Amino acid sequence: MIENIENIELQFLTINDYKQLKEAMIEAYSNIPNAYWKVSHIQALIDKFPEGQVVIKINNELAGCALSIVVNYDDFDEHHTYKEITGNYTFETHNFDGDMLYGIDVFIKSEYRGLRLGRRLYDYRKELAEKLNLRGISFGGRIPNYHEYAKTLSPKEYIEKVKRKEIHDPVLNFQMSNDFYPTKVLQGYLEGDAASNEYAVLLKWDNIYYEKKSKKTNTKKKIVRLGLIQWQMRLYKDFEELMQQAEYFIDAVSAYRSDFALFPEFFNAPLMADNNHLPESEAIRELAKYTPQIVQKFSELAISYNINVITGSMPEIRNELLYNVGYICKRDGTTERYEKLHVTPDEAKVWGMQGGNELKTYDTDCGKIGVLICYDSEFPELSRLLADEGMDILFIPFLTDTQNGYSRVRHCAQARAIENECYVAIAGSVGNLPKVHNMDIQFAQSMVFTPCDFSFPANGIKAEATTNTEMILIADVDIDLLRELNRFGSVRNLKDRRTDLFELKKR
Repeated sequence: MIENIENIELQFLTINDYKQLKEAMIEAYSNIPNAYWKVSHIQALIDKFPEGQVVIKINNELAGCALSIVVNYDDFDEHHTYKEITGNYTFETHNFDGDMLYGIDVFIKSEYRGLRLGRRLYDYRKELAEKLNLRGISFGGRIPNYHEYAKTLSPKEYIEKVKRKEIHDPVLNFQMSNDFYPTKVLQGYLEGDAASNEYAVLLKWDNIYYEKKSKKTNTKKKIVRLGLIQWQMRLYKDFEELMQQAEYFIDAVSAYRSDFALFPEFFNAPLMADNNHLPESEAIRELAKYTPQIVQKFSELAISYNINVITGSMPEIRNELLYNVGYICKRDGTTERYEKLHVTPDEAKVWGMQGGNELKTYDTDCGKIGVLICYDSEFPELSRLLADEGMDILFIPFLTDTQNGYSRVRHCAQARAIENECYVAIAGSVGNLPKVHNMDIQFAQSMVFTPCDFSFPANGIKAEATTNTEMILIADVDIDLLRELNRFGSVRNLKDRRTDLFELKKR
């Protein structure tokens, strides 16, 4: 048959196709009496919803067909019958303002089976659901081999065995291979379907791009531009000069219409130069006195430059204890605080720094984000908890003095992108501070990492800065690609976790 194919076309169904359609249906449903649509039914479907009725033609001969309507799904009980969902075969249940594409029929003529034509029809339905912004697709799927097992297996047991490939059901197997998942057994679904004992499986496909209709203005972005600042450590004469340099970089990434500006960990360390005569533990506490001013200034810059600023990190004293913290200064004027949970042995020994206690995601106008400061990125359970809360982008401000220290952060950050199906942006400092104890040299290469799958760079690197050079790095990330990965990726790290064996949760 394949050798004789000259043309394959997907077309909208017309009433002129009815004769071939009737013949094909009689053949496809030979075990169900009078299982074909009348001319009046087809005309009604075409009149009500022409986009939902398509055929595949091979050499201008009808080879397959898919019929569908749009329904307001909540109007129907999940135990509905075929007769109910079609409005007693009148299709009066079709609703232009509905939220679900409901499959009325789909079939391929026997001589054309094996050409994956059914997949083309299902792909069209998926594209239609996305185009119309519908929640997804649903239909009652027949289980035509069930009559052979009805005496020994319940419908539920039968479906489980089909899912485990212990029983072959050509219809159900095909539907599940096309990303439809069973949600419920429907009893008495299709009158006269003896092969299925009148049972059907309610199958669904979710549109990951669906956006619930709202009267509010939707400002959430899908393509997000990241601006990473690879900060040069140098001496500044005072606070104003340091913040002048920070504003220069915010201005630069904002000019490229970036949504985020990410600063490194302890980017404000040059201000410790005036206190280099003090013990390190006292000098860092003097630096902490600048933190409220820095946050206030960054918040002002976030508003004036219309950008979300992630401030890297800085020391902060609370209840006489010293912490390593940062702030998300949003362009709407609000601020949120994050903490370094795992301080390094050096931070604890030299500065007397404490680990923080709060881990959470943050809502922004570009989706949910998370922030882990440097060493925290080397603890995979932290980012997994954030991923469970819906994090799309993980920001990691870091400070490393040697290449081996940088390599730990860099490789752990890339692993976090793969295992949590998210984007990860890291930004560090370069250069040296000879007049600041415990901050002598820095090594960094700022980068943006992605998962490794077909929609992403093969090596998982979206963008990378030049090593040990002061610069900015701009990169766009597509949030919708993460949704596709979660559902259709070559591997699905979040979905395939064995939660029957282990559990990860916050205290």
